[in-house]
Amino acid sequence: MTSPSRVVHSDPDILGGTPVFVGTRVPMKTLLDYLEAGDSLDEFLDHFPSVKREQAIAALELAKEMLTAYAHST
Repeated sequence: MTSPSRVVHSDPDILGGTPVFVGTRVPMKTLLDYLEAGDSLDEFLDHFPSVKREQAIAALELAKEMLTAYAHST
């Protein structure tokens, strides 16, 4: 399982505690907003160069794992 602590960070002093990619000020939600709008992962990464490809992929893997675990628990 992907470790959330290597992907996402929340600190009240950074964007009021909004979950961001570790080492950046880029909210995790921004990646999902881009994908929801039909943009590619590459477009997101071009607009937010502080986010590494590995981080974005790990975030998506974490979301998949969490949704799968949730589905199995209901």
